Amino acid sequence: MRAARAAAAAALFLAGACGAAAQDVTPQGFRLGPMPPITASTPAKELFGRARTPSGGRESSIGFYSKGCLASASTLPLTGPTWQVMRPSRNRFYGRLALVSFIQRFSRKVAAATAWPGVLVGDLSQPRGGPMLKGHASHQIGLDVDIWLRPMPPAQLSMAQRETLMSTLVVAPERTHVNGFWTPDHLKVIRAAATDGAVERVLVNPAIKKALCEQARGDRSWLQKVRPVWGHDYHFHVRIGCPAGEASCKPQVEPKEGEGCGKDLDWWFTPGRLFPRPPKIPPKPRPPMTLADLPAACTDVIRAP
Repeated sequence: MRAARAAAAAALFLAGACGAAAQDVTPQGFRLGPMPPITASTPAKELFGRARTPSGGRESSIGFYSKGCLASASTLPLTGPTWQVMRPSRNRFYGRLALVSFIQRFSRKVAAATAWPGVLVGDLSQPRGGPMLKGHASHQIGLDVDIWLRPMPPAQLSMAQRETLMSTLVVAPERTHVNGFWTPDHLKVIRAAATDGAVERVLVNPAIKKALCEQARGDRSWLQKVRPVWGHDYHFHVRIGCPAGEASCKPQVEPKEGEGCGKDLDWWFTPGRLFPRPPKIPPKPRPPMTLADLPAACTDVIRAP
């Protein structure tokens, strides 16, 4: 049985190489300059994007998922029995201890329930959270992680491979359904995340949500946590909730009641939503978030040794 599952995982991994394409999991592609002066008007991403180590003190998520920072982060080891961290040069493998524990627990569950030997882990947070120089708007308070839609290979990847290997596109060009790289194990992997008690949200492409709605059997209550969001063609986003009683962490609203299938999902596939026309006059870019825009405690986090 173990040999058969290993062979199936190897086949899936090689198939994923055929489905890879340009995406949001490429290396950073830029060099970090020196830390700029820490002032209220300094763009926060220029500060938190250059912090190389976590701060000390008490572990704390400060602010909201897309507007905050992280104190005393824990580190997810780059390699474990059932996970491997991708794009390690980004230095985004930090989070709350609860998030690190979830990844370890979830990856073991995936390895036990599917043909996948484990999971490939994308970005968590930066060492001190906060806005990033490139990429995500969220992932700022140590409670978010991206999981690739490609199984971990049976053998350990080199660091060089982790910087260049691509994930697998599972959404068809029409954007209304999944493609041939989608398998029953993809559903099992997402369900394993959504049924974990620590998880509040799982964000997927609307076409993936549609596939889950069509294919899920038995208890479907976990579908309520799985919400459609554009992008997420190559990975899904897992978000755990604010720790109980931690006033510094700002929770999100509760998910809408129900499975989120049917009419709620159909809205995403209307012509104007699938392929929106670009505006005649492009909107002005928003000014970058400054240190003054973040909770005041984030100034202490970025100044801490």
